[in-house]
Amino acid sequence: MTVPRFTIAIDETPAPADQEVVQRGLRDFNIAVIGPSGERPISCFVRDDAGQVVGGLLGHVKWRWLYVAKLWLPEGVRGHGVGSRVMAAIEDYAWAHDCLGVYLDTFEYQALPFYRKLGYELYGTLDGYPPGYRQYYLRKVRPTGTISG
Repeated sequence: MTVPRFTIAIDETPAPADQEVVQRGLRDFNIAVIGPSGERPISCFVRDDAGQVVGGLLGHVKWRWLYVAKLWLPEGVRGHGVGSRVMAAIEDYAWAHDCLGVYLDTFEYQALPFYRKLGYELYGTLDGYPPGYRQYYLRKVRPTGTISG
């Protein structure tokens, strides 16, 4: 049997078509093993009196878990309970849409105490990311008795 020859190369500016080969291959493999992810974007925006977005949350739902990718509020909005209300709204959405939990990550200089106060539990730490700091991984599982398989 002849072993195929391959070239391996780092590419700092990959073509979208090349990236799609990897993404499609992994997606197809995952679907074959565990089924479709049901991935969909989710956002929660904070608007001022004029209806303009001043901050909010960006994330997605995938395999019945809601991921908070970004949460940002301007300095003048922080400290007034708005962030807690945004998180409560996204959790309510998650539970109403049969999510098993909400998860997120934050750098140590950002919002770890905020998320812990809201009941998020630490499940991982990446020391030295970024250098001199840590990244924390947190989750909040669906309240007991509300998981439906």
